[in-house]
Amino acid sequence: MIEVKNLVKKYGNHLAVDHLNFTIEEGHIYGFLGPNGAGKSTTMNIMTGYLGATEGEVLINGHDILKEPEEAKKQIGYLPELPPLYMDMTVREYMEFAAELKKIPKIGEKSYEQAAGFLRIEDGEKLVKIKDVEKRLIKNLSKGYRQRVGLAQAVLGFPEIIILDEPSVGLDPKQIIEIRELIRKLAKKHTVILSSHILAEVREVCDYI
Repeated sequence: MIEVKNLVKKYGNHLAVDHLNFTIEEGHIYGFLGPNGAGKSTTMNIMTGYLGATEGEVLINGHDILKEPEEAKKQIGYLPELPPLYMDMTVREYMEFAAELKKIPKIGEKSYEQAAGFLRIEDGEKLVKIKDVEKRLIKNLSKGYRQRVGLAQAVLGFPEIIILDEPSVGLDPKQIIEIRELIRKLAKKHTVILSSHILAEVREVCDYI
C-alpha cells in the first residue's frame, strides 16, 4: 500500500531522515514513535508530498508521490500537527472549501450514485461530531473542536490512507480519549498512520509501532 524506499532528507548539513525503509499494509493503525526532532513530521511531509526528499522514493499504491502527485494524493487524507484552518471561516464554509480543493462532486452536480463513492461534507461532520458547530467561526472553537475540524477535512473524499501528525497534542484528557475513539473508528475503513512522542499514546491505539 505504501512503500518508503531509502528515504533521505537533509537540511543543509543536518540529516533529518537517514536512509529510511518501511512498508505499510492495508487495514492497520501504525504509530511513528520518537522524541521531538526525530524526523517524524519530516517523513510524514515527504509521504504526503509537502516536502521533497533528498534521496529515495515514496510509493502510494504504486504511484510515486513526486512523479504522480495528483494520483498519489487522492489516496491520502492528512492532518498536520497544526491543522491548516482559516479562522475567519465557519466550519461549514471551510469544509466546502476543502471539498472543492479535493474536487469532491456535489450531489447537485452528479447523480447520488456517482457521488456516493465519496465521503461527503455531512458524513465527515457527523463522523467527527462537529455538525452542531458547523455555523460557528473556527476562531471561536476550542482546540479540541479545531482538531476535529482538521480531522474532518482529512477524511473528506474517503481516502484509503489517513496520516495524522501528533493528533492529540495540546488536548485535555477528555479530548484525547475522544480523538483516540475517532481514530479507532476511522481504522475500520482506512489505514491510519499517526505520530507521537508519547509511548502511552501509540501503545493505546496502534497495531504496529
